[in-house]
Amino acid sequence: MRVITYGTFDTLHYGHILLLNRAKAMGNYLIVGISSDEFNKSKGKIAHFDFETRKSFLESLRCVDLIIPEHHWEQKRDDIVTHKADIFTMGDDWAGKFDDLSDLCEVRYLSRTPNVSSTLLRGHL
Repeated sequence: MRVITYGTFDTLHYGHILLLNRAKAMGNYLIVGISSDEFNKSKGKIAHFDFETRKSFLESLRCVDLIIPEHHWEQKRDDIVTHKADIFTMGDDWAGKFDDLSDLCEVRYLSRTPNVSSTLLRGHL
């Protein structure tokens, strides 16, 4: 089973690692889409680390098999087909937002780790 998920993964923290490990446990191959710097700008978001640095963080995790850049919201459908994903997963703060992808694969939302968030960490940086 191939699993796909997305995120900015700025200020990588243990909540991300737990989420990614749980995503990998759903299958045997984990694909992670990382928001490109340009995509972040279009969302009005500036990552603390650039795309290549964030990518290198995730490449060091054993649970991640493939990293792809995310350039726009609409590419998720194409990525699911191109990478033959069986499961699409995101944190439960996105619950319901990607249910339209269920015609292509199973959609699952994972609970977030309590008391940790990228927003909180960025505030300390």
